[in-house]
Amino acid sequence: MDIYKFALKMEVDGKAFYEKMALETPHRGLKTVFSMLAADEQKHYDTIISIRAGGEVIMPDTIILENTRNVFEGIQAEKILAEGMKKEHEAFQYAMKIEEDSVRLYKNMAREEKNAAIAALFQKIADEEKKHYNIVENLYDYSLRPEYFLEWREFSNLKPL
Repeated sequence: MDIYKFALKMEVDGKAFYEKMALETPHRGLKTVFSMLAADEQKHYDTIISIRAGGEVIMPDTIILENTRNVFEGIQAEKILAEGMKKEHEAFQYAMKIEEDSVRLYKNMAREEKNAAIAALFQKIADEEKKHYNIVENLYDYSLRPEYFLEWREFSNLKPL
């Protein structure tokens, strides 16, 4: 199996999923979050294409976590949003699964890669996928119990996978 081909498929599938979620949610804040996640998946896809073609071994840093914190503060202000998010529980769970699978894949690719620069880039992608997981997990947790969310955990509380 071509591991690059598999990684590219995961990125395409992740992007398609987040784009679908952005289209389907009626909430402006969630649209923004899902659109940013889709953009990061595209960035990962482009990076893998470049590596596979022997091109540059660089990838711009993500700013999704910083941007999502601002969006999340707006989501908290929309009291009705939490009720509307309840129907998205399965989607959040699915997104966490694909992000967890992506973390595992890129960590393995980094571990097996002989070229140190490419291995470091795969690790960077794995780290970004961890951020994606944490963002979705926080949205999921908030949708379950919005009234306790800030009382019990901060949005910046990032749990290891």
